[in-house]
Amino acid sequence: MYDIDPVDLFRKKRNEALSFIKQQTSFNPDYLIILGTGLGKLADNLETIASVSYSDIPHFPVSTVESHSGNLLFGHLGGKKVVIMQGRFHYYEGYSLQQIVFPVRVLRELGVHTLLVSNAGGGMNPNLRQGDIMCITDHINMLGDNPLIGPNDDSIGPRFPDMSEPYSKELIALAEETALKNGIKMHQGVYVAVSGPCLETRAEYRFLRYIGADVVGMSTVPEVIAANHMGMKSLGISAVTDECFPDALKPVKMEEILAAADIAEPKLTTVMMGVLMSL
Repeated sequence: MYDIDPVDLFRKKRNEALSFIKQQTSFNPDYLIILGTGLGKLADNLETIASVSYSDIPHFPVSTVESHSGNLLFGHLGGKKVVIMQGRFHYYEGYSLQQIVFPVRVLRELGVHTLLVSNAGGGMNPNLRQGDIMCITDHINMLGDNPLIGPNDDSIGPRFPDMSEPYSKELIALAEETALKNGIKMHQGVYVAVSGPCLETRAEYRFLRYIGADVVGMSTVPEVIAANHMGMKSLGISAVTDECFPDALKPVKMEEILAAADIAEPKLTTVMMGVLMSL
């Protein structure tokens, strides 16, 4: 298993990253938005004040996935002070879950109190179709790991955080209200996170559906666990980029996933903007 930093080393790395960001901008955001695969156009609506590359920030991981730009964007969106992560990090890239949630930890210290996260996922519920969006009401962690494993920093969260409401009911209600107001069909359901990077077999899709998941993906859960640990509220929305029905399973190409994400993007953007404006 990979090495896990002791609390004092984690704090040192976090403070060095935080200090660097503060040297680039004095902007203090309230909301963190993490953009998933093919969903980066939300950033086009941002009144950008500052942009910082992940590669310049001490101890930050660097995005290696196609369509993940790898920048922190600071500015105003929907009348709110936000920071947008253009691209995220995944377990399959070789990062530990502690590394994956490191940016959330740093930005919490900058003043962020709410996480809005999007992702691309495979729809296993037969009611879901490519291009649909689903508001996440709960999740299942099948990554085989947890970002809270290792020494706990009691100053940022409890050793055994409660997970009875990882996704804020208040934010889910606002998202649903926004979708209805704009005539957008938005499903609700359970997201399951797996390690990837290969897609699932027919048997695995059957299993994941059997245990209660509606959408499967390779992200989101670590960040939401870390946010919950630090007392942040979270909202998650999935873009259904492929249909994962075992008895009618077809090979999937990355181009098709990105095309489906493009269909979902305007709907997801409208909902995210509506939620921000309602807060």
